Amino acid sequence: MSERGHVPVMLAEVMSMLTPQPGEVALDGTIGLGGHSRCIGFALGTRGHLIGIDRDPEALAKARSALADLSCRVTLWHGNFAAAPALLAKMGVEKVDVAMLDLGVSSLQLDNPRRGFSFNRDGPLDMRMDPTQPLTAAAWLARASEEEMERVFRVYGGERFARRIARRIAEIRCQRTIDTTGRLAAIVRGAKPGRGRIDAATRVFQAIRIVVNNELEELERGLTGLLEILSSGGRLAILAFHSLEDRCVKNAFRRAAITGRVRLLCRKPLRPTAVERSTNPRSRSARLRVCQKL
Repeated sequence: MSERGHVPVMLAEVMSMLTPQPGEVALDGTIGLGGHSRCIGFALGTRGHLIGIDRDPEALAKARSALADLSCRVTLWHGNFAAAPALLAKMGVEKVDVAMLDLGVSSLQLDNPRRGFSFNRDGPLDMRMDPTQPLTAAAWLARASEEEMERVFRVYGGERFARRIARRIAEIRCQRTIDTTGRLAAIVRGAKPGRGRIDAATRVFQAIRIVVNNELEELERGLTGLLEILSSGGRLAILAFHSLEDRCVKNAFRRAAITGRVRLLCRKPLRPTAVERSTNPRSRSARLRVCQKL
């Protein structure tokens, strides 16, 4: 646990599949609070090199503190993992032996209402993983056409009532600005009939977050780059938390395996244990896929 209340998901499984060794070079493309990287860094020893990338400057600052007592060399970068090859080239690093991504929104972002990711507590409708990027969720919602909103809610959120919700948002934004999470959640809940097992706003918030942060396009680009910079025998682990992410990873790994570039270390995604799901509810949807470069 690298930060109070933060538990890295499937840590035991990640470590057992990546098996970082002393003296290796490891890359964590979504270092977050440093939970996974801390354990990886200890395994690298004094001759190892741990490289961490994150879009969130606040997360990087906390990771720097969490990793301060590691004996290996630690290099942290503010940026997107999709640009990892270019960032490594700046450091003069050609290949890495161990790489991982922990996709989706982090606890740091989700638990802070000012970041605008959660509908449980009211805050500004932001949702930017990188606060330095210009596009916020409120800005996207203000300019997107009704047809675009419907498509995003349906494709990225799997929302059955995408058309009805998009129409209602389009009607209300003509009357007042939709700039808080509470206001958007109330509109979505009011537009959907009945009550389901999960909050009515869940899928719409997920869809908007994905499009604001360009998550799936960056993941496609990032997977290509990571497979390129992986050394012979290097291991790559990806933790995904919803089906769109996992499908993207599965397809990229499968294509690489068919062409003989990698070996799949698990044919099906590994899932968290029942114990972990009960003690850390945010792990429930996690899927871990791992491959090794040939």
